[in-house]
Amino acid sequence: MSESDLDPVVVPKLEIRRPPILFNRTAPLIARLEQALGGAFVSYWCSPHASMSQADVAALDHVLRRARDTHDGPRRVFLFIKSDGGQGTAALRMTNILRHWADEVTALVPLEAASAATMLALGADEIQIGPLGYLSAVDTSIRHALSPLDHTNDRVSVSHDELVRVVRLWREGTPGDAAQDHDVSEPNPWGKLFDFVHPLVIGAVDRASSLSIKLCTEILSYHFTDRERAAQIARALNSEYPAHGYPITLREAQRIGLPAKPLAAEVEELLIALGQTYAEMGQRANTDHDPRNYHSNEIRKIIETRDLQLYYQVDIDWHYREVERRWSSLNDRSSWRELRLIAGEEHTKVVHL
Repeated sequence: MSESDLDPVVVPKLEIRRPPILFNRTAPLIARLEQALGGAFVSYWCSPHASMSQADVAALDHVLRRARDTHDGPRRVFLFIKSDGGQGTAALRMTNILRHWADEVTALVPLEAASAATMLALGADEIQIGPLGYLSAVDTSIRHALSPLDHTNDRVSVSHDELVRVVRLWREGTPGDAAQDHDVSEPNPWGKLFDFVHPLVIGAVDRASSLSIKLCTEILSYHFTDRERAAQIARALNSEYPAHGYPITLREAQRIGLPAKPLAAEVEELLIALGQTYAEMGQRANTDHDPRNYHSNEIRKIIETRDLQLYYQVDIDWHYREVERRWSSLNDRSSWRELRLIAGEEHTKVVHL
């Protein structure tokens, strides 16, 4: 037997994959957008794996302060919104921040601005929507600590509209059944629902639905003097659509009374290019170590203005606990990171917000 046969096996260490930082491509696009729009430009972009949260409020304020310094106190801000939604209360706080730093706000919607992102767009004096852009209904669904579990042991979202429709169908009866048969055997359909959805979850969903209407009305009141008109639009967004993801395009937004206009062709092209660049930055960069361990490195949110890009980067290890049938996080180094252009050079640092 040779000495080499006795040497320990050396397992090569895998290089951690990282997402690309494309500030050198986004900065020129933003410069061209500001020239075309004639005002301060701020982007708010979320990947499909992220949602609007309270942490975004301080991040947006951080960027708007920079925009103020760059533009000597911008009186008009153009906000590019791309998000699938999140916390409605965060949308109200972000609207308040925008209104603090700018006298006039224009929302730019070249892609999806759904759910809570629709609420954020409501805070703008004008909403410019492109051919691919849309808002959505804002009826509430929540993931409660007592929500039902899915097949991976994760809590699922429960929506107010789904619960109301189940009860309505129960009372109306199904085809071939008489509604009175249900009443005789089970006069209260909620009792049956409690076997699948905890009563506290149902109460929380009902409360959240009332909150959604209140939030929309309050956000619109920043620029709507007619409170009744604002409440009417809020009710329409909460109850007039058969699906939470129903796309409200430019024509529909105008029909329900929103101050919506089409995006200019030049601006729309630049925004689509910017959105594609952000999507490239937001691609998942997972490194698999073995079937039960991997490293996740991904940019999930980007807020950017001239010469400054703030992005939230996930940097975390995951381990699968077989007994619990779930993934648990380890060594979480996720954080907001600021990339700033100073004297023509890029400088990056972690920002604690």
